[in-house]
Amino acid sequence: MTVLKAEDMHCEKCVERITKALSGAQLDFKVSLEDKTVTIDGCEKCVAKAKELMDDLGFETTEV
Repeated sequence: MTVLKAEDMHCEKCVERITKALSGAQLDFKVSLEDKTVTIDGCEKCVAKAKELMDDLGFETTEV
């Protein structure tokens, strides 16, 4: 399990956009607006894909 911090996540619309993108990639994840995190349950390849998708959406992420 890998936790990605996304400081730019501000509202439910952000959560919606992230959820749509990661669901489309069939990733196993959980988004927390309160913590501004996305938890990825998967291999390094899954984490890399999640980071790439988040970056495409304009969310800079760091692993915590």
